Amino acid sequence: MLNMNFCGTCGHKTTEKIPLGDHQLRRVCSHCGSIHYVNPKVICGALVLWEDQVLLCRRAIEPRYGLWTLPAGYMELFETMEQGAARETREEAEAEIEIEQLYCMYNIPRIGQIYVLFKAQLIEGQFGAGEETIESRLFSEDEIPWAELAFPSVEHTLRHYFEDRKNQHFPTHLETLGTRLDHTG
Repeated sequence: MLNMNFCGTCGHKTTEKIPLGDHQLRRVCSHCGSIHYVNPKVICGALVLWEDQVLLCRRAIEPRYGLWTLPAGYMELFETMEQGAARETREEAEAEIEIEQLYCMYNIPRIGQIYVLFKAQLIEGQFGAGEETIESRLFSEDEIPWAELAFPSVEHTLRHYFEDRKNQHFPTHLETLGTRLDHTG
């Protein structure tokens, strides 16, 4: 549980208790009654396509420094998931995209995250490397650096895409990922 000893609303001390109508321990302000929930983080990103290739970014930050990923990051307040995916692509790959569809969603409860990835087209084939990226590159299916992918969600998304591309049918995929150790994600 988040160790929030003081209320973010009024600054008074909080206590740990189960609020009325709830079933979990929460930090609750003893003065104003504000309940401090700890909720999952939403990650938004894009599977960016150009002709027969996918755009990957090599990470210049931890975690997973130096490994390849899809452009993605934490959703910001007051933006839609699509806006978040486009912003992250702009920040990490200096690329503008046209979002086609919601493509993959991953529940990752062990780390409190939800990944939302959109299938998108790269506009005019233009891209670069933002501050969080060592380099960006377009890869054909046979060039994907499978052993150097940063996250299970990236591998799952790429495998879905290449399989779906064979049939030219791109359904939305929803999965719950585990750990690398159990080979489920």
